[in-house]
Amino acid sequence: MSGLQVDVELRRAEFSLDVDFEVAPGEVLAVLGPNGAGKSTLLSVLAGQLVPDRGVVELDGTTWLDTGRRTAAPTHRRGVGLLAQQALLFPNLTARDNVAFGPRAAGASKARAREVAERWLAETDVADLGGRRPSQLSGGQAQRVALARALAGEPRLLLLDEPLAALDVDAAPAMRGLLHQVLHRQETPTVLVTHDVLDAVVLADRLLVLQDGRVVEHGPTSEVLSRPREAFTARLAGLNLLTGTAIDGGVQVGEEVISGRVVEDLGVREPAAAVFAPAAVAVHRERPHGSPRNALPVVVSALEPRGDVVRVRAEGPTEVGLSADVTPAAVAELGLSAGEDVWFVIKATEVAIHPVSGGSSGA
Repeated sequence: MSGLQVDVELRRAEFSLDVDFEVAPGEVLAVLGPNGAGKSTLLSVLAGQLVPDRGVVELDGTTWLDTGRRTAAPTHRRGVGLLAQQALLFPNLTARDNVAFGPRAAGASKARAREVAERWLAETDVADLGGRRPSQLSGGQAQRVALARALAGEPRLLLLDEPLAALDVDAAPAMRGLLHQVLHRQETPTVLVTHDVLDAVVLADRLLVLQDGRVVEHGPTSEVLSRPREAFTARLAGLNLLTGTAIDGGVQVGEEVISGRVVEDLGVREPAAAVFAPAAVAVHRERPHGSPRNALPVVVSALEPRGDVVRVRAEGPTEVGLSADVTPAAVAELGLSAGEDVWFVIKATEVAIHPVSGGSSGA
């Protein structure tokens, strides 16, 4: 089978990684997860910098790693292109020579390497900066040169490790747009590690979420983000998620019942999730009486100004984090502050009910 196939296990004293996935040719897989989830460890395995306890890594039918056969191709023989948070350009070389380094190392003539470098500098919109050294480039310009360098080596697998994390708010959107254009034209598999859900939305065909070294969500990006099964993924997507047990027209979460729209086939007593946006939440000091809306008792944990709204973060049923977006006037009128007991109120029509995989729930 063509593309990338990965099935590896790694055990350490306080950490384990157990992943099994595929990336098709030309496909971008985004890997998200909290700190310590195993994202960097996974990239190290793919790059050949770390050999797991057990595993197989194959690309287009070529075996890079097979612990059963004691096969482990070194990094320089895998044909991996890496774009990391920092550009890591050679400081003594011009941008053009940085990009030409890969082709030259692969045996290309100086003229041919320069030709390749010029093409990729043009592709990444920095053709006019070829004669500059890294110290003369802005962060965004340096990252574009680093992308050109990664692609000039004609990698068989492209690894992107938080490529926009070090860029400022002005440079990141432009670089994200460039990556979208470039990756769309690539025929090689790409694995993108990011903490920013917007990167996944714009760049990735599929999304894989790691938690504690395990794959907890995996599927088309839009599907995973619109139907998150885990609270971490829901927070990334800007959604609230409460897991529990399905009942008729809703979900039992601890002592609370959340009513909503059942959007997928779901049997009673099956593990289920209620998903709703922070903008759909109203905050009240007292529980509304005689209302058909959902009312959840929560404890305010933080207030975060976000432009025209304030995000009220709170701990809900089963100590799950929830969020509400309200106006600054509402915060002042309610006199909200951390540690106070309030009610989050949500219309049932704003709540989507989904089944969840696995047997765990918040009930």
